[in-house]
Amino acid sequence: MESNLPSDEVADQHNGVFHEDDEDAFILEEIGDSLDGQPKKGIMFDSEDDAVRFYKGYAKTKGFGVVRRTARHGDDRKLNYFTLACSRQGKAQYSSKNSYNPNPLTRMQCPAKVNFACRGEKFCITSVTLDHNHPTSPSKSRFLRSHKKLDLHAKRMLELNDQAGIRMNKNFGSLVMEAGGYEQLEFGEKECRNYLQEKRRLKLGAGDAHAVYQYFLHMQSKDPDFFHVMDVVEDGRLRNVFWADARSRATYEPYWDVITFDTTYLTNKYSMPFAPFVGVNHHGESVLLGCGLLSNEDTETFIWLFKSWLCCMSNKAPNAIITDQCKAMQNAIEEVFPQARHRWCIWHIMKKILEKLSGYEKYENIKYTMSNAVYDSLTKHDFDEAWLKMIKKYELHDNEWLASLYGNKYRWVPAYVKDTFWAGMSSRQRSESVNAFFDGYVNARTTLKQFVEQYENALRDKVEKENKADSKSFQEVIPCITHYDFERQFQETYTNAKFKEFQEQLRGKIYCYPTQVNKEGSLFTFRVREDRKIFFEGEDGEIKDKRIISEFTVLFDQGECDVQCACRLFEFRGILCSHILSVLALMEITEVPSRYILQRWRKDFKRKHTFIKCSYDDMLNTPLVQRYDNLCKHSREVAENGAESDALYALVMDGLGQLQIKIDAHRASQEVQEEDQTKKHEETMSNKEKIVLSPISAHSVGRPRSKRKESKVDQVVKRLRAKKQ
Repeated sequence: MESNLPSDEVADQHNGVFHEDDEDAFILEEIGDSLDGQPKKGIMFDSEDDAVRFYKGYAKTKGFGVVRRTARHGDDRKLNYFTLACSRQGKAQYSSKNSYNPNPLTRMQCPAKVNFACRGEKFCITSVTLDHNHPTSPSKSRFLRSHKKLDLHAKRMLELNDQAGIRMNKNFGSLVMEAGGYEQLEFGEKECRNYLQEKRRLKLGAGDAHAVYQYFLHMQSKDPDFFHVMDVVEDGRLRNVFWADARSRATYEPYWDVITFDTTYLTNKYSMPFAPFVGVNHHGESVLLGCGLLSNEDTETFIWLFKSWLCCMSNKAPNAIITDQCKAMQNAIEEVFPQARHRWCIWHIMKKILEKLSGYEKYENIKYTMSNAVYDSLTKHDFDEAWLKMIKKYELHDNEWLASLYGNKYRWVPAYVKDTFWAGMSSRQRSESVNAFFDGYVNARTTLKQFVEQYENALRDKVEKENKADSKSFQEVIPCITHYDFERQFQETYTNAKFKEFQEQLRGKIYCYPTQVNKEGSLFTFRVREDRKIFFEGEDGEIKDKRIISEFTVLFDQGECDVQCACRLFEFRGILCSHILSVLALMEITEVPSRYILQRWRKDFKRKHTFIKCSYDDMLNTPLVQRYDNLCKHSREVAENGAESDALYALVMDGLGQLQIKIDAHRASQEVQEEDQTKKHEETMSNKEKIVLSPISAHSVGRPRSKRKESKVDQVVKRLRAKKQ
């Protein structure tokens, strides 16, 4: 029992010295079953544990707590004498610095206690004091520290629910419901919270950054393909970190062509931006391709991160990459990915319209006009003409933000970037999907080691969603909406998500009217007129909508069945546009060439990463937990059978009683003394290895302490609301 005490207290006990201030250290955590009877002088016990269990059981029935008062050991470190007393013993000491707000006191110099002395191999009660100088209440025993304990079942449930990301209040609530009420539990929410905090500390180590380092080493020992890099400064403090599990690395092989990179998400108490590398799978869903946590957002940091990621992915650079408007990021991409097409996320740009232009009198008109110029311009010339007309009409020549956007139009305007395949990764949905996905797992107080753990949970959930989408594409069929043979061709090959996108274009065909305007040999030129609706500013200044006719040129080579549209939707998203579909129908094409059915959208797309398990952390899956889970599984089966009738119930209960007798006999026949040499060895080695210090809180340029970057308008509104309150 003395192993539960701090070393300095154990040393004092050898000298027979006890400090009353340290009484809390002597509160026993393991509480035995309550035994009937009253303590009497001369009662013998087989062991120290039996003696403690007896007195604590008595204390629980009477309604008072128990603390260990004194303990004396012989020269051979054998326990010779100890005292258990009422938890309200000792003299009250005022610890509050504010005399007008004192802390509550529990000590009342209660005399109740029991002394135990060693007699050979047993322990005997040598003296007893039963009277208390304060009232006791058996119904309140469960609130006393000495009578609180977490059994193995509760610990296991807490660990599993915590791994699943369930909040503490709901985690504890499930145990209350299972037990049938608070009064049926021998612990409270505070004990559950303390247990999980201690479990995390024991599992990953005390230091935050060093715990992540140890975690990465553990994951790499389980899976050699687990990749991690930690950027540490000279004083040993963590600066940046990058990691990718084996599945993420394998996922990059089929989805390497286009990635997005976003650092606008805060994840932890150090305000280190979460920097995920994201691709898109054949269902159009986001997939993680590795991620980093950064302490800075300068060019040097991004170069380090991009090079680490490129090394992780066998130096295979993507064809295209989407980011926000960050000059440092742009410089790093030009150095590390010189051949990649770099594009700014259009959603981030359009989101800033409110912040940058809301001060103008005709803000609403400017917003619609700018949106029309960006999204409705079919050619570069159309965009330039509409943009300059907007600048002139609303006198925006002095707006630096708009001038900067126009100077970098080749990085974000659809008319300038649609000649490159972007896999549909240009909308708000793609930009936000992964960050929003982590919202249920991390928050502003998440530590580094907790984030890495929750990353595992989030990744597991993401993998399950992909598996579910695969299953749906194979087991469910979306009906065709036309009688065209080429629609059935896409129905049989594409995933459900991509087939829906194709059908959206097919429905748009009803607004398209193709007309042949030229023919040279097998090459046909068609003019496709599309009936569209747009929003515009009326003469009265109000925003209205109207129908317009847009014309698109479609080239069709009948010999090669090669087709191309000026809208470039196929080159941009990999989906045939409604203009091409109208021409194919007009030319009575029944089967589309295979080059227009992208492999990356097919439901039978071969992907090696589906055979690789995520590097899930099994540190909770100890031999003790494995045995417990296995016993619970078989116990449930026995319980289900035993509940079928009274006879079976009596049979099961009798068998359980006989089994408990055998277990008690087995325990009594053996004295287990576990000396964990492995743990001592690990502690020795951990003292020798290099310690990685936690990072200093990052100070990102212009970044608030919220998850998302906050616009100036939002900040003003928040200040005004605060003044009103």
